[in-house]
Amino acid sequence: MAESQRPSQEIQSVLSENRVFPPPPEFSKRAHIKSMEDYRRLWDEAAKDPEAYWGARAREELYWKEPFQTVLDWKAPNARWFVEGRTNLAYNCLDRHLPKLKDKPAILFEGEPGDRRTVTYGELSAMVNRLANGLKSLGVRKGDRVGIYLPMVPEAAVAMLACARIGAVHSVVFGGFSAEALQERMNDAGAKVLLTADGGWRKGAVVPLKKNVDAALPNMKTVEKVVVLKRAGDAGTPGPKDVSWEELVRGQSDTCEPEWVEAEHPLFILYTSGSTGKPKGVLHTTAGYAVSISLTTRWVFDLREDDIYWCTADVGWVTGHSYVVYGPLMNGVTTVIYEGAPTQPGPDRFWEIIARYKATILYTAPTAIRAFMRLGEEYPRKHDMSSLRLLGSVGEPINPEAWIWYRDVIGGGRCPVVDTWWQTETGGIMISPLPGATPTKPGSATLPLPGIHAEILDRQGNPVPKGQGGLLFVTKPWPSMLRTVYGDPERYVKTYFSELPGKYFTGDGARTDQDGYFWLMGRVDDVVNVAGHRLGTAEVESALVSHPRIAEAAVVGRPDDLKGTALVAFVTLKKGTPPSPELKKELATHVTKEIGAIARPDEIRFAEGLPKTRSGKIMRRLLRDVAAGKQTTGDTTTLEDLNVLATLRQDEE
Repeated sequence: MAESQRPSQEIQSVLSENRVFPPPPEFSKRAHIKSMEDYRRLWDEAAKDPEAYWGARAREELYWKEPFQTVLDWKAPNARWFVEGRTNLAYNCLDRHLPKLKDKPAILFEGEPGDRRTVTYGELSAMVNRLANGLKSLGVRKGDRVGIYLPMVPEAAVAMLACARIGAVHSVVFGGFSAEALQERMNDAGAKVLLTADGGWRKGAVVPLKKNVDAALPNMKTVEKVVVLKRAGDAGTPGPKDVSWEELVRGQSDTCEPEWVEAEHPLFILYTSGSTGKPKGVLHTTAGYAVSISLTTRWVFDLREDDIYWCTADVGWVTGHSYVVYGPLMNGVTTVIYEGAPTQPGPDRFWEIIARYKATILYTAPTAIRAFMRLGEEYPRKHDMSSLRLLGSVGEPINPEAWIWYRDVIGGGRCPVVDTWWQTETGGIMISPLPGATPTKPGSATLPLPGIHAEILDRQGNPVPKGQGGLLFVTKPWPSMLRTVYGDPERYVKTYFSELPGKYFTGDGARTDQDGYFWLMGRVDDVVNVAGHRLGTAEVESALVSHPRIAEAAVVGRPDDLKGTALVAFVTLKKGTPPSPELKKELATHVTKEIGAIARPDEIRFAEGLPKTRSGKIMRRLLRDVAAGKQTTGDTTTLEDLNVLATLRQDEE
């Protein structure tokens, strides 16, 4: 490559953030990992002998029916972990806790309409076993795929655990997805049975799950039975494949011998929402996933026996799999499940739930945090949230201003904030503070966890200097890594291991600072080339949101004859702020002051809302179409509110 071309290959970092928050001393005293010395000792142990490290962790975290001899069999890009071992994840979540925790709440459930249930570990075990026996009565056997299309009710966790108990492979489809999205995923997985409900509650209305299933069923050739849970009302006339959930489990034994599966037995297939083309079925296996999830849940959230832990994700996403269901239950803590929208029936529903259940840990998305910022401080201030002792963020990089607001307004200035980086494909958290040990910096995911080798490289595989953006790779295998793209091993290699053979490409841009802390700069797809400079849009967005009148921002590129790409910013204003041409000028000046003229948006558009997936991620691909004046193409089944897109198009200048 010619020297003159090289700058265009680098991602330039323009964000500067210098605040540092050490862990509160009283938190560190009681923490699992109490200091940076503890962290470094674990890090060094894992780096020196990864197989000894992971082997020891696996023996500590799981009950093994048969022990493993081989920790790792790695023939890049294919990994097999804990090869000869046999275990069962439902047993590890339930049975091993029952002697001590039978009467302890496993799930505290709150439905959007206000109904509440407490499910103890003993009750959850019985529910799981009855459904497991029911599935067996329908002919489900080890290795069969079972679709799960349910609202956020305790039965969603029961369904996952029942599949794990009998060695069936579950594939959860988010309850907000359309009939077409469900059909595509079930056909790809070859699902034998589909578990659903008559409906679920969202934003005060019933999501018509069963109607969607009925619409998709004629084209789902492998589905033999549809099990229907009563939740929200009328399921309509039962079809020939329908089975009542309540009748299926009635009379079933509440004991079911677990299927002791091989360590590498598939646990679940989870489809990542395809921005274009066919969604990818990410396949995770049993033991490696379980070891990583159990360990990261305990270390990152510093779990204690008496914690009331609330991760706000839906089980339709990997965060719900790992940190609503499996991680908390493997650690024997109480997990909160809430069915509905964060602002239903009022803007303070989240804070009301925290106060009611005396939640100690909150793990939510930056998108939600920015939405709450927009609504104002008066709503959280109405509620006593002094029970909170730890806050977490997940899903995308959190901008420093949202981080500070979260810490000060929600956490009362006393709670450490763990900003976690990971993906559907990684299975569990990879880069994160350890709250008793790691000094935190607003907007940084800080350091890789022990045993995780993350590096920022250029496209030739060379390390990128500190402060300069590059491509984020994981350079050594880890237990919870995806094993393949279901039914498409070539796509697995091409998507994740072709950029630099043998190294996992995350698809994200990032940089490290002088302390080695990682700063995520957004998807490489979202990098824009402005007059020969490659800019990560996440940093420009962060600068915009640091303005006191801005609640949320998304920055995309559109073709420009002069610059190649022009920056277009879509911004949502805080409540009570009127849009004006003067404010647009003020924002452009603000970005210039914060990070330089290179990042100054060429166009700023005010938006009532931004197009988001149902997990809260901004769909920048759609904004690129709007900015360029093009018709929307590709998959929009994950879009939360189609009206947002229509409004943006009406507002085009």
